[in-house]
Amino acid sequence: MLHRSSLLSSALKTVGTSVSLRFNSTIVKPKTAILMLNMGGPQHTDQVHDYLLRIMTDRDMIQLPVQSRLGPWIAQRRTPEVQKKYKEIGGGSPILKWTELQGQLMCNELDRKCPESAPHKHYVGFRYVNPLTEDTLLQIENDGPERVVLFSQYPQYSCATSGSSFNSIFSHYRQHSLPKNIKFSIIDRWSTHPLLIKTFAERIREELIKFGEAKRKDVVILFTAHSLPLKAVNRGDPYPSEVGASVHLVMKELGNTNPYTLAWQSKVGPLPWLAPATDDTIKAYVKQGRKNFILVPIAFVNEHIETLHELDIEYCDELANEVGVEEIRRAAAPNDHPLFIEALSSIVADHLKNGQAVNPKFLMRCPMCVNPRCKDSKNWYSEVCTQ
Repeated sequence: MLHRSSLLSSALKTVGTSVSLRFNSTIVKPKTAILMLNMGGPQHTDQVHDYLLRIMTDRDMIQLPVQSRLGPWIAQRRTPEVQKKYKEIGGGSPILKWTELQGQLMCNELDRKCPESAPHKHYVGFRYVNPLTEDTLLQIENDGPERVVLFSQYPQYSCATSGSSFNSIFSHYRQHSLPKNIKFSIIDRWSTHPLLIKTFAERIREELIKFGEAKRKDVVILFTAHSLPLKAVNRGDPYPSEVGASVHLVMKELGNTNPYTLAWQSKVGPLPWLAPATDDTIKAYVKQGRKNFILVPIAFVNEHIETLHELDIEYCDELANEVGVEEIRRAAAPNDHPLFIEALSSIVADHLKNGQAVNPKFLMRCPMCVNPRCKDSKNWYSEVCTQ
């Protein structure tokens, strides 16, 4: 028996509902702005090319020889294939709608928890698709809050994801005046936050209970995260260890009830990346006689192409049928789970209250860093993020 999660239809239904936004031109300006940083995803297939072009020309994300020419060529070549995948999940990514919903629910909680820094308002800053981070920064400046919290939506830090978003903010303010009378601070990673861990554990329990009692304890919990080139890992990127820390704590929360492992997905190009790959891991375990799985997207906080297509369609449907999986399920991303909304609001509330504008770890470069922009960026943040 195979199971493909119905998360796509439920996701679209959930994020399609209207969310009552409190802020418009007639409402008082926010005192605290929370800028939610993420890669983003095209909402329509006609945005796919520009989305890929921005990725393939971003040297924080990927390093290519003659990148100014090769990057655009790869983007153009891959556009039809990627457009097809987005059509198969409904025509576009739901990541913006999920992020807006998460942000609104988070701010509702923050207004209750932290009246001294209210009203709070969330903003979305995507790296590769609208709303682009640099455009959102201009919107924030127009709203004129007293404080801006730069909140990475990647729980585990990588120079290619969180680092690229923070570097883009630095680059923006190299070309624009830094607004006066606004304090900036950073939440750069939160991979071990107790409520994030509890959220993932609950998502796993939701799927584990659906297996028959006789085989439930033998279900393999297969954690999967976006892979990373080994060149980046060897430079000292902290991402693999932070993903591993999340996995360890989730299994501890579950009482280590099941066999589990961590694998890596979404490799691009011929160079070596973190392994084993998620699809290869499924194939290998089936050969070993293990045929029941729960896939857990441990590094993603909302549904998007890597969960809805790669995991649900390519692995839970196509691959599972091909290799003879007995039953496979996919744990939902945190999305709007109440524990996750509490996690987001608690992370920001604690940050606002503890007086630390920037994590000292964030100000360190990777030991083998070769990106001169990182040095300038870290120095800039050490000056800007002061209480």
